[in-house]
Amino acid sequence: MAGSGSSSGSNSPCASCKLLRRRCTQECVFAPYFPPEDPHKFAIVHKVFGASNVSKMLQELPAQQRADAVSSLVYEANARMRDPVYGCVGAISYLQQQVSQLQMQLALAKAEILCVQMQHDGPATASPPSASQQLQRRQQQQMDGEAYGSLLMHNTLMNTLNSSAAHHQQQMLGSLGSAGNSAMMLQEACLKKESLWT
Repeated sequence: MAGSGSSSGSNSPCASCKLLRRRCTQECVFAPYFPPEDPHKFAIVHKVFGASNVSKMLQELPAQQRADAVSSLVYEANARMRDPVYGCVGAISYLQQQVSQLQMQLALAKAEILCVQMQHDGPATASPPSASQQLQRRQQQQMDGEAYGSLLMHNTLMNTLNSSAAHHQQQMLGSLGSAGNSAMMLQEACLKKESLWT
C-alpha cells in the first residue's frame, strides 16, 4: 500500500507525496511539515518554488531549523501568489511608506499645536517676552525645523529606494507630498507670527 510506509504513521501519504503521486517513505523529507490534511500548504509552495528545490533546501538544513524554513517558504509563496513580482518586498515597502506617512502626520499635528499655542499666548501677553523666552522659542523652532527637514529627507530617500516598487505607492506618495508642503507652510506661518511678536 502506498501510504503504509509513511513517516507520519498514518495510512495516508503526506501532502507532497499525494500531490506528486509517489510512495511516501519513512525518509520522506516533506512528511513532518506537510501533513495530508493540509494539501494546500504544499501545493502553493510547490507551485512557486518547485518540489525538488524545496527538498534540496530542507535536506541542507539541520532538522531543528526545517520547521521555520517551511513556515518562511509558505509565507513567501502566499505573498508571491498575491504579488508575483515583488512578493514580501512589496508588502514591506508598503508598510514602510505607511510608517513614513504617519511620522509626517505626527509632525504636522505638532506644528499645528505649536501654532495654536503661539496664537493663544501671543496676544494675551502685554509685556514682550524675556530674552530667555525668546531664546527658548528660537531653539524650539530650530529643533522643529530640523525635525521637518529630517522627515522630508527620509521620505525623499524612501521614495528613491522604493522606485522599483512604485506601482504600490503612487497614491501614497501624492499624499506624502501634500503633507510635507502643509508642514512647511505651517512652519513658515509660525515663523512669521513669531517675528511679529518679537
